[in-house]
Amino acid sequence: MDRKTADEMQSSPNSSPARILGAACIVVAGALLIAGILFFGMTDESAANRDFIEYWAAGQQLVHSANPYDAAGILNREREVGYAGDRPKISFSPPIAFFLALPLGFVGAKAGVILWTIALIAAVSLANWIIWILNGRPPNRWHLLGYVFAPVLACQMAGQLGTFLLLGVVVFLLLHRSRPFLAGAALLPCALKPHLFLPFAIALILWSLHRRMFRVLAGFCIFLAASCVLTLHFDSLVWSQYAEMMKSTGVLDGFVPTLSAALRVLVNANARWVQFAPEACGCIWAAWYFWTQRNKWRWTENGLMLLLVSATCTPYAWFSDEAILLPVVMYGIYRAVDSGRSLLPIAIFAGVALIEVLSVVKMTSPFYLWTVPAWFAWYLYATGVKRVHAVPIPA
Repeated sequence: MDRKTADEMQSSPNSSPARILGAACIVVAGALLIAGILFFGMTDESAANRDFIEYWAAGQQLVHSANPYDAAGILNREREVGYAGDRPKISFSPPIAFFLALPLGFVGAKAGVILWTIALIAAVSLANWIIWILNGRPPNRWHLLGYVFAPVLACQMAGQLGTFLLLGVVVFLLLHRSRPFLAGAALLPCALKPHLFLPFAIALILWSLHRRMFRVLAGFCIFLAASCVLTLHFDSLVWSQYAEMMKSTGVLDGFVPTLSAALRVLVNANARWVQFAPEACGCIWAAWYFWTQRNKWRWTENGLMLLLVSATCTPYAWFSDEAILLPVVMYGIYRAVDSGRSLLPIAIFAGVALIEVLSVVKMTSPFYLWTVPAWFAWYLYATGVKRVHAVPIPA
């Protein structure tokens, strides 16, 4: 298939206003149906025992001018709505995360989980649609597999943030040339878990400087500042409270299913620096990778490799955070279909991961250590031959 320009794609029948409106109506109808099911089937207690409750409790604390990182206060609020645990669920995200959590401070736990779930579904729906666009609007429905990608499904089940991070990444990939300011602003959710994106961020800064794309950095920085100001309006001490929480809770003392954490256990469980060594190496590699590819850089291809390396080297992550790798997995599927390569490897990887999620394997389980290497192996396998189609969005 010949490469299409952005203008040609916009004039494609697949992107006609009628089709877009029809798809939007289907999504809205689905969201309303899900809202109705949740309204009658969800209780405060069932909402309180999902990871979502940590964001709801933080929002409640902020709205009531209380410390959103206070363990005792958070636990009291969570128990009031039926939380059954002995330890509070506290958000470890920096204060800028609260631009998402603040609206939850004005509603109860049941209403909050309904709104949160609808937002997550809307985010993954939009992300799937953008991934379809990035891959040239092919006349098939492979992009719908995004709904059952195991990390995305884990986000939906637990109420985690990974889907919002995914949406920010794909919006950036779509708009980085045509709307650089908005593309930078779209990356704001990624600042909620900066440790997931450091190699990606290093390359982004170097690319912005090399191409003089300062509007990308401006969009990110301005929206980041606005988010911080919003949080400070409700709690002027929030940053010091965050620092105190990070010192007292021992975030890195427990095991997380990342390769960096596994390396630390193998080398010296008491040496925290070992867990950060792969991240440092990944950042150095990202700078080298960008510099060697700078004259032919394409975010829709090179950026996917950066996401994989970032996920591989991160010192702290959960399986649900791997939702950011959906565009990588889907790119591999499209390239494999184009080149005639077998889809059996990704079917096995995705199927086993899905079984783990549906079997409610705990997020802390080492049984999730294999997944990032599996997505990496799939990408290398699927893109290891000459491509028939090229991603049409220019870098």
